[in-house]
Amino acid sequence: MSEISMAESPHLKQVDLTTLNLQQLTVLKQQLDRELGVFHDSLQTLKIAQSKFQESGSCLEKITPTMKGNEILVPLTGSMYVAGKLADTTNVLVDIGTGYYAQKSVPDAKNYFDRRVAYVTEQMEKIQQLGLDKSKVRDATVDVIEMKLQSQMQKEVPEHA
Repeated sequence: MSEISMAESPHLKQVDLTTLNLQQLTVLKQQLDRELGVFHDSLQTLKIAQSKFQESGSCLEKITPTMKGNEILVPLTGSMYVAGKLADTTNVLVDIGTGYYAQKSVPDAKNYFDRRVAYVTEQMEKIQQLGLDKSKVRDATVDVIEMKLQSQMQKEVPEHA
């Protein structure tokens, strides 16, 4: 149990945790905690992106030819909107990142958002798997730390009856 096999993570080598001293194990645990924190933050960011892509795709469902000329709110910033009229119900501008926009037909835009949701979901699954692998290593590290501390405490206790 103390030997960690990284068959599912080929970029990591196999390490017998029991050969490490307490200081090395503590440093390893801290590093794993930081990496798990990064994975958690990445997942949160991807969840937000996934939600925005899903929401954008859902909004496209509401654009129909009968909506032409209807009043809408046009975002100027993340929190400021101005009134406008829907002039074109067949094409939309899609924010494709880093300040670039592309004009797409409504079906093409829906397809774009569906692809983005699928891609982000795939990335989230990969990060979750990496996180599970790291958690297993972290748990094994904690187990070895506890085992070594227990052993050290038993050595320090005098054997008086």
